[in-house]
Amino acid sequence: MPPIRLLTFSTLYPNAARPNHGVFVENRLRHLLASGAATSTVVAPVPYFPSRNPRFGEWARHATVPAQETRHGIAVRHPRYLAIPKIGMSIAPYLLYRAMVPVVRGMLAAGQRFDAIDAHYFYPDGAAAVWLGQHFGLPVVVTARGSDVTQLPDFPIPRRLIGRAIASANAMITVSAALKDCLIALGAPAEKVTVLRNGVDTALFHPPADRDALRRDLGLTRRTLISVGLLIERKGHHRTIAAMTQLPDYELLIAGEGPERDRLAALIVSLGLSDRVRLLGARPHAELPALYGAADASVLASSREGWANVLLESMACGTPVVASNIPGNPEVVQTRAAGTIVAANTPDGIAAGVRALFDPLPARADTRAYAEPFGWEETTQGQLQVFRQVIAHATPAGASSGTPPSPL
Repeated sequence: MPPIRLLTFSTLYPNAARPNHGVFVENRLRHLLASGAATSTVVAPVPYFPSRNPRFGEWARHATVPAQETRHGIAVRHPRYLAIPKIGMSIAPYLLYRAMVPVVRGMLAAGQRFDAIDAHYFYPDGAAAVWLGQHFGLPVVVTARGSDVTQLPDFPIPRRLIGRAIASANAMITVSAALKDCLIALGAPAEKVTVLRNGVDTALFHPPADRDALRRDLGLTRRTLISVGLLIERKGHHRTIAAMTQLPDYELLIAGEGPERDRLAALIVSLGLSDRVRLLGARPHAELPALYGAADASVLASSREGWANVLLESMACGTPVVASNIPGNPEVVQTRAAGTIVAANTPDGIAAGVRALFDPLPARADTRAYAEPFGWEETTQGQLQVFRQVIAHATPAGASSGTPPSPL
């Protein structure tokens, strides 16, 4: 059977300027391609906004992304598309679609062929992907990742366009059962949605050979918690920091970068925690196993997640977790060896969850054993099955509806 030829399409994909951006999409694709049953060319568009206004300084970072690069042996293209601050959310799918038509046309003219579009994140990516599928006669599979179906549908125009993408996609994948429920609530037929959780690379994420040496190198002398994720409000780092006032015998490492850094740094100082809480900044993915391995437990205080990869990564390193009680997390944390789900996602609740987990702390070998079955093989086989079914019954996305691309 010849390999499935995929066009993987998402703005949520790592690049040279932002190597951790959407790394979970890249990881899933890497394991799919390693099966030998599929090939892929990645089109990971980068937003472009022509302005020298310092208020839009973040756009300068996008400008440093190369037009093409190869990551882990996978060819990645980063074409630009116009993104308009403040008002752009409503027309982003249309602008993305219009910019990508000549890109895909050029790839086809150069002799590349695709059996299906593998799109990630419903908005704007999925909405644009189904229009591309209709334009080029390709079936489309869209994967929901989290806020694309839990938060963005709260806005009228995104909700309308997400609904159109749901109606037009040939198949949909979610990374948790909770997200499947969200898609069904938005109108998706249950039979068109497959739950395929993210996996964990148990070869990369494993218990350290010399944990004591790691702790010495990091200067860790107390019971140690770690929180990994972007420094943004929904990740809840501020709640974990506040909880530390009730945990005087613990120290906290926070690995990540983002717009909340200054506010979190000020909070640490104001609470008198500078000697026990450290902001480590962004760390390469390959450095995370050592950080997880050195810690005694991980804390995830997010208010929303799709499938939190950091939970399995921590467990695979032998480090149990304290996680917020939000949809998705209970699907990951199911036994005491894995960790605990807090009763309330508040500083009080987090502190109580930490104390409960340490009374007594699960054996690190038991936590690792819990994570081992969560490798990528099952997810890879599930993906191949979805793509094969879609290709076998190939009807271009949205072709039956006759609905032309429209920004509204």
